[in-house]
Amino acid sequence: MMRTLKCVVVAGIVAWMGGMALQAQQASQPQAVAALTIDTGKVVAKVSPTLYGLMTEEINYSYDGGLYGELVQDRTFQSNRNDTENWVPVPQGTARGMVARDMGTGPSAAIPASLKMTVTQADAANAYGLRNRGWWGVPLRANTTYTGSVYAKGDAAGMTAGLKVSLIANQTGKVLASAKVAGLSADWKQYSFTMKTGTDVAASADNQIVVSVEHPGTVWLQLLSVFPPTYKNRANGNRVDLMEIMAAMHPQFLRFPGGNYLEGDHINERFDWKKTIGPLVDRAGHRSPWRYQSSDGMGLLEFLYWCEDLKMQPVLAVYAGYSLMQEHVNPGADLEPYVQDALDEIEYVTGDVSTKWGAERAKDGHPAAFALTYVEIGNEDWFDRSKSYDGRYTQFYKAIKAKYPKLQLISTADSQQNERGNEVKSVTPDMIDDHYYRRAEEFFKDAKHYDKADRKGPKIFVGEWATREGTPTPNMGAALGDAAWMTGMERNSDLIILSSYAPLLTNVNPQGMQWQSDLVGYDANSSYGSPSYYAQAMFASHIGTEVLGSDLQGAGDRMFYSVTRDAAKGVVYVKLVNASSAAQAVKISLAGAHDVKGTAKMISLGAATTAASNSISDPRRVVPVESTVKVGKEFTRTVPGYSIEVLEVAAQ
Repeated sequence: MMRTLKCVVVAGIVAWMGGMALQAQQASQPQAVAALTIDTGKVVAKVSPTLYGLMTEEINYSYDGGLYGELVQDRTFQSNRNDTENWVPVPQGTARGMVARDMGTGPSAAIPASLKMTVTQADAANAYGLRNRGWWGVPLRANTTYTGSVYAKGDAAGMTAGLKVSLIANQTGKVLASAKVAGLSADWKQYSFTMKTGTDVAASADNQIVVSVEHPGTVWLQLLSVFPPTYKNRANGNRVDLMEIMAAMHPQFLRFPGGNYLEGDHINERFDWKKTIGPLVDRAGHRSPWRYQSSDGMGLLEFLYWCEDLKMQPVLAVYAGYSLMQEHVNPGADLEPYVQDALDEIEYVTGDVSTKWGAERAKDGHPAAFALTYVEIGNEDWFDRSKSYDGRYTQFYKAIKAKYPKLQLISTADSQQNERGNEVKSVTPDMIDDHYYRRAEEFFKDAKHYDKADRKGPKIFVGEWATREGTPTPNMGAALGDAAWMTGMERNSDLIILSSYAPLLTNVNPQGMQWQSDLVGYDANSSYGSPSYYAQAMFASHIGTEVLGSDLQGAGDRMFYSVTRDAAKGVVYVKLVNASSAAQAVKISLAGAHDVKGTAKMISLGAATTAASNSISDPRRVVPVESTVKVGKEFTRTVPGYSIEVLEVAAQ
């Protein structure tokens, strides 16, 4: 038996090797020439100008520990006994003291507790302090100013003692920057400070934040905050590198607060927007459904600033009375306070200063109203086993339309077959939110999903979708699946008005990720785009205003395409996706074109294998390459295996 089995195994290996050799030989040779005919005189649809946007939620430490610029982790001192990294005592030399949470003392109703630091022995050379590791490190750079603030008070001795905040290198103990907060009062007061690093500081996240006392006394601390320079220098703002990465995608909208973060596990853990506006000291924070605490530093107005900074439309999701642990609010009188809350939220966004909530927004620093077109009612309410969504959606729909008739209202009961009975039947939604999380093969097979979809019903928002291959960020195989799916969305962008990949961001540190795969990865000090990110940027940055008539023949089932034209610019965008390992020659005919420039710009993204990817240590292994190729009214383009190409053809 063993010898026979061994012979079978050897024979199998030989056959496998022969098959691999044949596959390699086939991969090196182009397949039969396919034909892509483009009718430049036939416009089959208008391209939605908002087709590509961003979806975001607090997952994978996307806000705290990610986009949100705050460097202090647990700035409100809520660490538990098992936390071995945040707010650890660091007495120097002969310094002595103790720390404890003071549950009866806090600077606001939202933050009723504080950290009491009692120092019995300390001096300038022997300070008593607490260290904070930041979010898997504290990123510092040379010649950079860091802004901070802290709420503090002291007893008689503590008032004299004051505080010192320092940025310290973990390995050497060198103080890289520091600031003193002197003359504390007996009452809570916010103290601001700045710290600037020297020219000799190496860029690194291997640092800590230390708050210390250099004199005996008792001080109470709360809301210690330190920010690096932020995007457009916004106070309480966002990381520069991540904002720049998103800006390069040319997004047209931001869907927020997004996904499960809107609902929370329980009703009292929902995104309660009124608790996320105003001064940070009035924001208690709340538990996110992804099992960590959200500071709510990224509140409603910060989302709107995010839209403003990247010139995006807001797509506002309002809580609709359903939370993930199957808690729901019955339609009718029980739901009415939540409907009113949504109306108040819309008024905060769009109301002028004469309105109650518009005036509140002005008080928070933004007198001008924000433009708003789309409001999504809930999130993935097809999971609600109470089957109450029809009644809940209808109640929200009627109330919002009565006050804001021009708003486009999105249903979260998607257009797929809904076996849970949560379809909206009582009213007709303006738009329906479809979600797809699939493998590449599934997207390849379904790339024509919307080609024959009903145009008489609601428009479509593909609000969450992704090819889930690769971790922590997608690989080239996922990018091919994504690109194949995007060609279908572009061909049908008269029906698909909005689309957004999800999740957008992930912290790649251990315990930083709750969901695979994610478009952009980062740690405290650096960030990178995945192959799927570059596919998104390529598609969104090269799209026209109208879909041209076209037909592809002879390309097999691994070749995908879309063709759009910007009539004002006289540019035709041809997108070709070859998900096969073999090169594919495509003869492209621009029927009806009378003036075609002889060269075209080409942007290509490709790799030798579908497993190829980018990472923190190798962020640019798979990136787009620009070149110039010869074209004409008829030309042949050989598309390499595992590649995505965008041709920008000047044609009249």
